[in-house]
Amino acid sequence: MTKITLQKVLFGLLLTTVFFTASAQDKEKEAKPVVKKSNVGISVNFHDFDTDSMFPREDSAYGFSAIFWKGITPHLDYSIRFNGIFPNQNRNNHLSKNFISPELEAAVHAKAFAEGKAKLNPFLTLGIGGGYYNKDLTPHIMSGKTNTWNAHAFGGVGLEFNIKSEVYLFAQANYRYSFSDNNLPHNMLYSFGITRSVTKVKKTPPPPPDRDMDGVIDAEDACPDVPGLVALKGCPDKDGDGIADKDDACPDQAGPASLNGCPDRDGDGIADKDDKCPDVKGLAKYQGCPIPDTDGDGINDEEDKCKTVPGVARYQGCPVPDTDGDGINDEEDKCPNLAGVRENQGCPAISEEVKEKVSIAAKNILFITGSAKLQKKSFKGLDDVVAIMKENPEIKLQIDGHTDAVGSDESNQILSDNRAASVKSYIVSKGIDESRITSAGHGESQPIADNKTAAGRQQNRRVEMVLTYFQ
Repeated sequence: MTKITLQKVLFGLLLTTVFFTASAQDKEKEAKPVVKKSNVGISVNFHDFDTDSMFPREDSAYGFSAIFWKGITPHLDYSIRFNGIFPNQNRNNHLSKNFISPELEAAVHAKAFAEGKAKLNPFLTLGIGGGYYNKDLTPHIMSGKTNTWNAHAFGGVGLEFNIKSEVYLFAQANYRYSFSDNNLPHNMLYSFGITRSVTKVKKTPPPPPDRDMDGVIDAEDACPDVPGLVALKGCPDKDGDGIADKDDACPDQAGPASLNGCPDRDGDGIADKDDKCPDVKGLAKYQGCPIPDTDGDGINDEEDKCKTVPGVARYQGCPVPDTDGDGINDEEDKCPNLAGVRENQGCPAISEEVKEKVSIAAKNILFITGSAKLQKKSFKGLDDVVAIMKENPEIKLQIDGHTDAVGSDESNQILSDNRAASVKSYIVSKGIDESRITSAGHGESQPIADNKTAAGRQQNRRVEMVLTYFQ
C-alpha cells in the first residue's frame, strides 16, 4: 500500500486552502458572467515521480505543454494539452540526443467563480491522458526498461489570473495516477503557464448622452429635456393616446391620430367638439348625426328604396315580397309561386279525398315474399297515385319502406330500401319525373305494431306514401 507522505498531505492542504480562499473572495457583481472563448497557450512543467518522498528526488523531470483551453459554461472549462517531458539529465547531459516523452491529456476544470466574475479564480481539474515514455525518463525507477506506452488519470487544483479577459496566467498541481505503475510510476505534475484568447474581446463603447434619462439618446430625442416615450422619439404623451403632447390638439383627452388626438365617443370620425350627436354615429353632412329614417324601419333614407313603407334591409328597405299573393311572404312560403294556405306553409291544401286514395294505395302494395318485386295487385292503387301526380304537377311524393323484426337488422334495412325503390321505379315508369319522388328504407326501426305476433308483423311490413308540395 502506498504510504501517505508529507507531500500528499501538503497537496490536500493546498486543495482545501484554495477552496476556502474561493469561498471567502468577494464576487465582482458588476461583471457579467460569460463563457470563456477559445484560448491557446504554453506552460513549463515539473514532473515529480517520487510521490512517497517529501522532496523531489533525482528521478524528477522537466517539460513543457502546448495548450488549447475553452469554456463550456461560465463555471466549467475544458482543455486539451500536448506535453513534452525531457529525459532526466542525471542520466544523460546531452538532451538533444535523447528521446522526449510525448503525452496527450484532456481535462475539465470546475471554477469557483463564473467566468468574468473574478480576476483570481481557483479551479478543480479532472482528466485522463497517456503517452509514450523514454526509458531514461526516470532512471531510478525505470532502469533497464525499454520505451513504453502508458495511460493515466489525474485530478488536482489550480489558480487562474484573468487579465482583461484576453490573457490568463495559471498555476496547477495535479496528482497523476498511472494505470501501470510498473511502466510509469504515479507522479505529481506542477505546471505554470499562460494562455491567450484566439479572438479579441470587443470593447463596449460608452453610451451616448441622454439628458432626460428616458432611454432615447439626445441625438434622436425630439424632446431631449423632458422624459418621454421611445415610440414618440422621447416626447411625453399625458393622455396615452400615442400622440406626442406637442402634436396633440387635445393633450388631456385620448383620441385618434386622425382627429389630432381629440376623442370621438361614438366613433363616427367626427371629433366630439364638432359633433351635434356625440353619442350616436353620424355623418359629417348631418353634423355628426345619423341619416334620417322616415318610415322607422331601421334603414336610413339614403339606402331605403321604400322610404315611406317599413321594410327589411335585405330588400333595401322594402317589405318582404309575396309573389303568389296568398298573404304569406316568400321567405315563409314553401310554394312562393303557387297560392296556398298558411296551414300548409303557403302551399295549396291537399284534399282529404286525395290523401285517402294515396293511403288505400299504400295499404294495397304487396311484394313477392322475401323480395322487392311488386305483385300485380299493387298496380291499381299505384296507378291512382300516378293520376293524382299528373293532375297536380307541383306535387311531390315521399315513399318509406318498413319491415318486421324477422331477420337481421342489415338484411331488413336492405329489403326496406329495395321495396321503397321498387315502388318509386314503378311510378317513374308511368311518366312521373324522378325528381318529384324520394324513397327511403327504415328497416325494422319504426314498428307500428307488436313484432311478437303474426298480425303485428304483418302491419309492420308496409310501405307508406305521403303527398307534399315540399320536402
